[in-house]
Amino acid sequence: MFACARAARRAAVTLTTVTALAAATAAAATAPATAARHPLGATQITFRPACPSPAQGQMACLAIIDSTPAGKPLTRAQATADGLQPYLAASLQSAYKLPSELLGERQTIAIVDAYNNPDAAANLTRYRAANKLPACTTASGCFEKVNQDGKQGSYPAANASWALEESLDVDMASAICPHCHIILVEASSNANSDLYAAEDEAATLGASVISNSWGSTEYTGEASDCGTYFDHPGIAITAGAGDSGYEVNFPAACTSVTAVGGTTLYQNTSKRGWDETAWSYNPAEEWGTGSGCSAYIAKPAWQHDKLCGMRTVGDVSAVADPDTPVAVYDTYGTGGTWLAVGGTSAATPIIAGVYALAGNTAAIGTGAAHIYAHHQDLYDVTSGSNATPGNSCGGSYLCTARKGYDGPTGWGTPHGIGAF
Repeated sequence: MFACARAARRAAVTLTTVTALAAATAAAATAPATAARHPLGATQITFRPACPSPAQGQMACLAIIDSTPAGKPLTRAQATADGLQPYLAASLQSAYKLPSELLGERQTIAIVDAYNNPDAAANLTRYRAANKLPACTTASGCFEKVNQDGKQGSYPAANASWALEESLDVDMASAICPHCHIILVEASSNANSDLYAAEDEAATLGASVISNSWGSTEYTGEASDCGTYFDHPGIAITAGAGDSGYEVNFPAACTSVTAVGGTTLYQNTSKRGWDETAWSYNPAEEWGTGSGCSAYIAKPAWQHDKLCGMRTVGDVSAVADPDTPVAVYDTYGTGGTWLAVGGTSAATPIIAGVYALAGNTAAIGTGAAHIYAHHQDLYDVTSGSNATPGNSCGGSYLCTARKGYDGPTGWGTPHGIGAF
């Protein structure tokens, strides 16, 4: 089962005003988050998955919500006491040194998710206005929502868990590529067959980049599915490496896909102004970025690490630790709140947005070969481990960040758009 039942976890904060979010971001910690986790305030806090564990033949979304043990968002007072700083768009752009020019205007990011978020367009409008991003509406043609057949209307059943995932995905794509067009493709359910049909439809609709913030553990027959549904030359496809520590997630294992790992992102006094570690697995919380050696997918020609004879996950990474969460606006099932959210669900659309900013997808074919050829243009992440109890990978690069390539963070995180 992809996501096992987990013990109570510490988490972050629902913020009720953009002012509070901005103030918290400005006060971000200056010490590595892995050296001293955020202090527990007056309220016990947890991390919980947005989506339940999937049945066989289904996928789970990879968003992790910062909440109370009862699953409710923290109040603003509790958030202040607990000291978390959910990142707004400006912080993400700063952390990854992304250009502010009018890039991405001719690029389309397709977000593939399951079920319907009835408030998706309205939530996106609220997020972009609060972050001082240009409007992106259905009326202007910037934002489009379709079902898995590519049609507006006749949407799937609404689902609060996946609605949060959809809000997270379109918000992060917006934060990174404010001038991109966005198509939200809603699969009829979280069944593999429906999500795969939506994947193909996203390609048919002319996406430059397709973002997939969902997955499952590997399965026999996945190699065929990689070739059938996730190989679209000229389209960059991103997929989350997973949130359960050292194990391989599908479809991130596909060689035609860029597998996106997760980091802990914090501000400091360095020249960059930021630093990152691998989003490390914490036994008390039972979360951490995915990585590993595929059981079924052959090694691509552009990947040369020595300890895995098959496809190694991941390729690149971005912020995902719910202890250093991103700010998301979502109303369906949440009552209209600013949420603090993590998971490789956040990192995946961030990397999709960087691909779109670069505007180079038509030339790079499929997979992450271009990143491997230009990895010197990334921030190298050199510390942290996602080793899980009983599965330590011997302390090797497959589960431990180091100088150069490693499984948890790939070649690193974006430093502008050069690697893309």
